[in-house]
Parts: sequence; C-alpha cells; structure tokens
Amino acid sequence: MFSQLPYQNRNYMQIDFNKDYILENAFVRLRPLKVSDFEHLLAYSIHEPELWRFNSGGANGAENLEKYVKNAIRQREDQNEYPFIVFDKRKNKYVGSTRFYNFKPFNNTVDLGYTWYGKQSHGDGTNKNCKYLLLEFAFENMNVERIGFAASNLNTRSINAMKSIGCTVEGVFRNYCLDNDGHRIDAIFLSILKEEWHDTIKEELKSKIAKVTKV
Repeated sequence: MFSQLPYQNRNYMQIDFNKDYILENAFVRLRPLKVSDFEHLLAYSIHEPELWRFNSGGANGAENLEKYVKNAIRQREDQNEYPFIVFDKRKNKYVGSTRFYNFKPFNNTVDLGYTWYGKQSHGDGTNKNCKYLLLEFAFENMNVERIGFAASNLNTRSINAMKSIGCTVEGVFRNYCLDNDGHRIDAIFLSILKEEWHDTIKEELKSKIAKVTKV
C-alpha cells in the first residue's frame, strides 16, 4: 500500500498492491494477472501479431509474452503498476489484458492502458464493460481525480475506442516513443476527470454498454 504522505488533511489515492481486486459484472471479470496466465494468452501472442503493431513492449510470440507477463507482475510487486487479465463470461474464455500504471498518489492521478483484446472481442462491448469497471473502481474506490490514456497517433482503433468511452483529447507529443518495429511515432494523450465521470460519462457509458452488449 502507498506509504503515509504529508499534509494529513488531504485524501490521497488508496490502493493496496498486495490485495487481489476482482472487478466484474454480468459480462466480464477482471482479476490480477498471474504467471500462469501465460497459457491463457499464448494463442493471441502467436496467432494475432497485428495486436502488437503499435506497442514497443508487445507480447508478440511466446518469448515476448513470457517477458510481458513477468514484467507486469514485477511492476505490481514494485508498486508501479496493477495488471489485470480479462475474462469474457459470454465466451467463457480469457480475451485480453489491461492495467493501471503511472500512479501519482500525491496528485491523485493514474493512467489506464496496456489494453488489448483478441480480435474476436473487438466491437462486442468487451472494452466498454472493462473500462466501466476500471473507471468506477478508480474514481469511486481509489479516490482518483484524473485518469490518463495514451496511444500511438496512428492507432485509430484505440483512439476511437478511448473517445467512445468519454475521453477528452489533450494533445499530441511528437516523436514520443517507438512502435513494435522500432520506428519513432507521435503519441496522443487523453483523459477523464472525476467530475466528468460523475456528471455525464458514467451514465452515458452505461447506456452505450446496454446497446452493444448481449448475454
């Protein structure tokens, strides 16, 4: 858990990295990523290389997936990130992964990313269900004030998905990072604020989920 910080009158972000948080609804279940989850994700790593096109730390291939999973778990142990594996209750199978990262407890902010799903889960409501659970947890349990998002500026699928859940575009950082082929790319940054979640986004996202999700 984050250690005690100064200015005791403030309410700081709360998360216990040693606790196994389970986030779920009727359609998806998110639980902490484990080493054994390598087997659940291997098929996506081998058979869907297009998932990793924009990710310089992608899990394409068994060797990279093993590094990906072990690194994610190590980052949780070091209290830097909190990774989840995503289980689709409709398909009765694991379909992807996501995580909280870039924790800044003094500012009560966190980023949400490293998100990917197998192509069979694209457009079927999986992402919106997962994002709803993660946003609800962060804003209503962790006391987060802002959640940040980022993607390659060329990754239109990811950008449109983030906009569809209510993210606001903040800007583009030029020549910011590498893609999976080692090419430098521009990165787009987006966010959702706590007041936006409570004022409009929560109910709007509920409505969108009802339209696209079927049991």
